[in-house]
Amino acid sequence: MTLLVTVFAAIICTAAWYRSAEARQLRAGTLSLMYWGASLMWLVDAISEYAELGAEAFIPAPLDMLNDLYLGLSVVALGLVIWLAILLVRDPKGVVRAVLTRKAA
Repeated sequence: MTLLVTVFAAIICTAAWYRSAEARQLRAGTLSLMYWGASLMWLVDAISEYAELGAEAFIPAPLDMLNDLYLGLSVVALGLVIWLAILLVRDPKGVVRAVLTRKAA
């Protein structure tokens, strides 16, 4: 489930980055790369679990699926928090700089 959540987030973010020049300016590519990296990590995890457990790896208990869903959503939320921190530091549109200089004057 974690793999599905992060792959869907990566696809949505990549599509937004590809279609919109504003999304490229807002560094949506960085967010997209974070989600693709998480997806790759979960894919490797699924392959290693399959190598260890065999076909039983694809028959999880409902509680395990719910926990995996929460973990996937947490990873997506953490990626958004990191991306927002990058936006605040880089300030591509100059919004934070404008607010800080207005208060300083």
